Amino acid sequence: MNIVCRRSVFHLCRRPSLIADAGKERGIHSSCRRSMVMPAWVIDKYGSNDVLRFNENVLLPIIHYPNEVIIKVHAASVNPIDVNMRSGYGSKSLNMSRDPLHIKTSGSEFPLVLGRDVSGTVMECGLNVKYFKPGDQVWAAIPPWKQGTFAEFVVASVNEVSLKPKSLSYTEAASLPYVMLTAWAALVNSCGLSKEKCPGKRVLIIGASGGVGTAAIQLMKAWGAHVTAVCSGNAVTLMKDLGADDIIDYTVARLKDQLKTRDLFDVILDNIGGTSEELALQFLKPWSGATFVTLVTPFLYNNDQLGIADGMMRTGVTLASKVIKHYYKGIHYRWGFFAPSGPSLDEVGELVDAGKIRPVIEDVLPMSDVPKAFQKLEAGHARGKTVIQVVDPKK
Repeated sequence: MNIVCRRSVFHLCRRPSLIADAGKERGIHSSCRRSMVMPAWVIDKYGSNDVLRFNENVLLPIIHYPNEVIIKVHAASVNPIDVNMRSGYGSKSLNMSRDPLHIKTSGSEFPLVLGRDVSGTVMECGLNVKYFKPGDQVWAAIPPWKQGTFAEFVVASVNEVSLKPKSLSYTEAASLPYVMLTAWAALVNSCGLSKEKCPGKRVLIIGASGGVGTAAIQLMKAWGAHVTAVCSGNAVTLMKDLGADDIIDYTVARLKDQLKTRDLFDVILDNIGGTSEELALQFLKPWSGATFVTLVTPFLYNNDQLGIADGMMRTGVTLASKVIKHYYKGIHYRWGFFAPSGPSLDEVGELVDAGKIRPVIEDVLPMSDVPKAFQKLEAGHARGKTVIQVVDPKK
């Protein structure tokens, strides 16, 4: 591992590398010393939006493992997880993933670069990377225990990366990976759905107008499912545009009363949590393999409040009790968690290029406006993603 690391540093400093060339593009001095830093948005502690800090001297990421690539970030986007991570939510669990042997001290994750989505260009490849080469246009969702994408460069493992759909610009591509992979994890990994199993399935999506909801609608429709979307009235047009077969405006009448007028469902995806869980579970087909999956779980909260050991024990007991309770009612109960996956993005990319999945973008902001993007997301009721333009597309 050390040999690979030293080789990466050698590449960065000694030869006229692609990263040094990128430094020239942005008008900085391209000497070894100068090319070892980059601009990025970082946090040095957890808190509200004022902890976000623009730093022009963040150390460039380097390849530590032979299956990694360095990506020059053209565009990124903001997700709820970025706001949660800024506030410290899930920090105990994520720090355990960053440092499984507990060698580092508390706070060693700082300065922390946020941002999960990336579209950009491969700049450097590890020794074992065969599928990608410098210059490839790629997209990815970086797992939350790694340094993020609100920066000029980011490191990713090849199993997290996919070739960018040819039909999308970098800006468009940056809006999709994290939400698509979260929807994929819930519907494919947790519910066992696939393009072969979806035709004829009735799928209910609660919180359908959010990023994951819009991704889930498109994935299910691309695979031939019947989709019912639950949203507020001002998102009805968007739901129709994305292909939802049936739309429930929860502001018009009680959701329970409206669901009573529909046929029962094979799959329910809950993006909201709270009271929607017990309500929705009444409307699944019992004893038919029907599955309820929620993305709102107490896993990270329990670990933050109780510590890793006690938190995981509490979480395990909670999940087991719910699984058993609903199993005896003929319903499968599941939790869904984001999982990075380049192969899954390969399949999504094919659907994108076939015109079956499209980006849903509300706003595009320059790199200087990352705090504004966080504020927009915290205000709620977004009707699409906010994309951060890291590289000026005109250059």
